[in-house]
Amino acid sequence: MKIATVVGARPQFVKASMVSRALAESNSGVEEVIIHTGQHYDANMSQVFFDELEIPHPKYNLGIGGGSHGENTGRMIESIEKVLLKERPTWLLVYGDTDSTLAAAIAASKISIPIAHVEAGLRSFNRLMPEEVNRVVTDHVADILFTPTTSATAQLVKEGIPAQKIHQVGDVMHDAALHFAMIAKEKSDIICEVGLQEKKYILVTLHRQENTDNCERLTEILSGLSSSQLPVVWPMHPRTQARLEQFGLQVPDIVRVIKPVGYLDMIMLEKNACLIATDSGGVQKEAFFYSVPCLTLRDETEWVELVNVGANRLVEAKAEVLAAELRLNRGPVSNRLNLYGGGAASVEISSVMVGGH
Repeated sequence: MKIATVVGARPQFVKASMVSRALAESNSGVEEVIIHTGQHYDANMSQVFFDELEIPHPKYNLGIGGGSHGENTGRMIESIEKVLLKERPTWLLVYGDTDSTLAAAIAASKISIPIAHVEAGLRSFNRLMPEEVNRVVTDHVADILFTPTTSATAQLVKEGIPAQKIHQVGDVMHDAALHFAMIAKEKSDIICEVGLQEKKYILVTLHRQENTDNCERLTEILSGLSSSQLPVVWPMHPRTQARLEQFGLQVPDIVRVIKPVGYLDMIMLEKNACLIATDSGGVQKEAFFYSVPCLTLRDETEWVELVNVGANRLVEAKAEVLAAELRLNRGPVSNRLNLYGGGAASVEISSVMVGGH
C-alpha cells in the first residue's frame, strides 16, 4: 500500500508528523511518499519543521509559492498530477484547508486516486475566505473524511456526505500538543532568548488575507495593540511583513517583532503567554490545549466550540474593541473539556487507512 501525503504549510507539517509516525509504527508495510508543494518556502517556516518534528524529508519538493491563490493552485495541480501519475499511490492524504490541499484533491480526483481528508467538516460559512472554498471542495471530492469534532461530523451529514465516508477521530493537533510539549520544554530557549517573563506578555500571530491585505483592518489591529499594557511579541509571517511595508505602516513600540519560529519555540511562546491574539485556526486550538485565553482577530471561526465554552473570543478589527479586550484581566482557561478527542486521532486515522476503512 502506498500513500501520497501532500503538505505545504506549517500546520500541515505538524499534523503530518503525527500521522506519519502512526503509519510507520503500524507495521503494516505502508509506503508513504511525501510531496511538499513549497507553499511555505521560507526556511523558518518549512525546513525547521521537518527537522524538529522528525518528519521524513519529502521525496518531492515542488517549490511552488509566493504567487496569487489562483497562480499557486494552478501550478500545484499540474505538478502534483505529474507526481501522482508517476507514483500511482493507493491513497492521497491531505490536511486542512490550504491551496496545497485543494490542488492535491483536484489533481487526484481527475485521475481517480482515492482521497482522504484530515480535518474535514470545518466551516466558517464565509465564502470570501479562500480557506473556506478549499475545505468545502476538498470535502466533496474526498472518499474518507476524518473529522475532529461532533459539529464537523454533523455539518458533513447536513451537506449530504454519506455517513460511511465519515470517521470522527478527534484532532491530530491535540496529539501533537501532548507529544511535543515536554520536548519543547527541554529543547527550546526562546523565552530567554527574546527576554520575556512567563505569563507577562501577549503573543500575536497574523497571516490571513482578510487582515493582512486590508490596510484599514491592519491599521486598526496595530492601533489596538498599541494600547497593550503588557509587552507584545509577534513572530511575523512574511505576508504580513510585506503588507506593512507596502502600506507604509509602523508596528507600535510595545510590540516586539521576531522572525517566524519553529514548532517547539512556538509551543513555548504559546504556553507561557498570558493571552494570545491570532487569526490562525491552529493557534486558537493550541491556546486551548495550553489553557491560555485567546482572542481571534476575525469575524468568524471554524472552531466554534472554543467560542461556545468561553476559551476563545471573536474580536472585531476595531482599535477600541481590541484595546478593551487587551485590558481585561483573564485567568487560565480550562482545557479539561473533551472537545477534540483523547489524543489518539493519528492512530485512528492510520488504523482506518491501513484497514481499508
